[in-house]
Amino acid sequence: MQFDQTKTYRNLARSFAGESQAGMRYQLIARAANAQGYITLAETIKTLAKNETAHARRFFEELNKRGEYLDNIDLDAGYPFHGGDIAESLKLAAKDEREEHRVIYPAFAKDAEEEGFKDIANLFKLVARVETRHEMIFEYLHEAFKKGVLFSNETPILYICSECGYMHTSTKAWDVCPLCQSGQGEVELHIPFEKEKI
Repeated sequence: MQFDQTKTYRNLARSFAGESQAGMRYQLIARAANAQGYITLAETIKTLAKNETAHARRFFEELNKRGEYLDNIDLDAGYPFHGGDIAESLKLAAKDEREEHRVIYPAFAKDAEEEGFKDIANLFKLVARVETRHEMIFEYLHEAFKKGVLFSNETPILYICSECGYMHTSTKAWDVCPLCQSGQGEVELHIPFEKEKI
């Protein structure tokens, strides 16, 4: 069977499209966060968008290295077109990441294995592992943002100004940096992880 007749071929194309769109959606969330003064939140989300773009690149590379020039691939697939305010967008991003790592990429990996593309199956599995972490990050950011605790913690932790490097240990970050006068949105974020889930 020619590669362009396989499920794996279509799944790579769908994955490229999905990851490209996720990267753009996350850029839009970051833009909204930046506009509201949440600079380090925006930078964290931009990093996730960059990750999604790297996933898209890998899927694109796999498509192109397995055959002749691809002019157009018609896809019949659904892609998320939802959004809202920052809190809602973070919640929806976590939901999308969960769908990818629990449903979409495991199914794509299974198809690739059944069609004899072990390397592509492994790629889908590796991306799914990253999407698991992305879900955890978006869940945490959503909850912390919604509760207004992005810059506070139950126990004292080290807060660092991303602009000038000023640091102090407390249960709450400063409203305005005492050194450079940057707003609280410049404070580096602390995202806790449970090791067994990563």
